[in-house]
Amino acid sequence: MLLLLATVAPASAGTLDRVRDQGVFRIGYRTDAVPFAYNNPSGQPTGYVVDLCRAVAADLKRQLRLANLKVDYVPVTAENGFAAVRDGQVDILCGPTTQSLARRGLVDFSLMTFIDGASVIYRKGGPLTFTGLAGHKIGVRAGTTTEKELRALLAERGIKAEIVPVEDHKRGFDRLAKGEFTAYFADRSILAYMLSNDPRLGDLLLSDQYFSNEPYALVLPRGDSDFRALVDGTLARLYRSGEIERIYAASFGRATPNPALRALFMINSLPE
Repeated sequence: MLLLLATVAPASAGTLDRVRDQGVFRIGYRTDAVPFAYNNPSGQPTGYVVDLCRAVAADLKRQLRLANLKVDYVPVTAENGFAAVRDGQVDILCGPTTQSLARRGLVDFSLMTFIDGASVIYRKGGPLTFTGLAGHKIGVRAGTTTEKELRALLAERGIKAEIVPVEDHKRGFDRLAKGEFTAYFADRSILAYMLSNDPRLGDLLLSDQYFSNEPYALVLPRGDSDFRALVDGTLARLYRSGEIERIYAASFGRATPNPALRALFMINSLPE
């Protein structure tokens, strides 16, 4: 890792230069996206993607020879995270963030970190099909690609349902459990994790259907190729060494990576 990075010349006024000069690395993270990025009961940033960003910070510290590198964790939302990277408020965005062609016009993305897709939790005793949601209230996290895709899918299929954006997944899940929503949409891994840790399991049903493709990646400042090389080098090393298995287990417990995710790790295990 160090040998590869030593051959990369830092970009003028890029992230590596700024971190070297100021001794601070700013990680933007979502506080509500369990198990990818959230605050634990002690209020500390945690989650699968947060751990990936911690590995990036460790490599930065070694590469730049900064014994006292300070890591600042900056809470962001689904709505303002991209602007925070674009405007230089944070150096990297850590969360279940889907890369898209439109978003590439604002920021850059690392190697993929996860692959998922939007799905839905239904209330038992109510409609258990997508078309059956006509005339019902559907919850979704505001400002996400899932909200955009849900609206497009309902329009495409001519299903008239009321979409209710919520501030965070916990609030959406609570409203679903109380019967205020007939269904709640989010990335399936998030839904599965929330459902497995909720005592109201018997009243809710997670669909096996995927409604979208969500390729996650870390969000980086646009045009900073040297910083991206460092981040991609960190991720490739984690995948190649198998360290990613420990990081995955720390957030997902006994669940094992699905075949698509294992293929992602293998494909992105780039050699030095």
